[in-house]
Amino acid sequence: MLRKFIIFAVCAATSASLPALYQKHQDAVLGFVRQQFGADKPSLQTAVTGETKGATGGALLTGRKVQLNADGRGHFIGDFRLNGRTVPALIDTGATVVALNRSTARRIGISPPQADFVHEISTANGRTRAATVTIDRLQIGRITVDKVQAVVLDDSALSGTLIGMSFLNRLGKYQVENGRLLLEQ
Repeated sequence: MLRKFIIFAVCAATSASLPALYQKHQDAVLGFVRQQFGADKPSLQTAVTGETKGATGGALLTGRKVQLNADGRGHFIGDFRLNGRTVPALIDTGATVVALNRSTARRIGISPPQADFVHEISTANGRTRAATVTIDRLQIGRITVDKVQAVVLDDSALSGTLIGMSFLNRLGKYQVENGRLLLEQ
């Protein structure tokens, strides 16, 4: 019985230390796996690292990190999930809050009545009225933020979705380096 307990304890300790060892020696582990199984197997890469490629070519990193590559105009665009629905959105550090047009808001289950459009705001397209709302859950990759403040604007005032500071400020960090945006929770 003692022998089984010792074997179990060794296995448990080894299992608990594997994620930390992997994070510390990620390049060595990936090099070994590529050498053993070939580098041309993307499904193996995904299985080992948890990486998948986003629609904009950004890698969704292990843990609660997401990396997005800049597009041709230098913008960072990613596929976010708002209340469970996938929505392409542009990261906008100049936006105070997340901004949605009415069509997108309806798609994610938010339909503010016309009477709620009482806030006058300035956008790149001029001044317009907006309704304040709360997005229950906003996700990208493994990053999840609940109860995110947002505004809804008419479709004519905003053609897409902007991810503003009401989301970014709730992350552990976000930084731009060498044409890549790293989001980390």
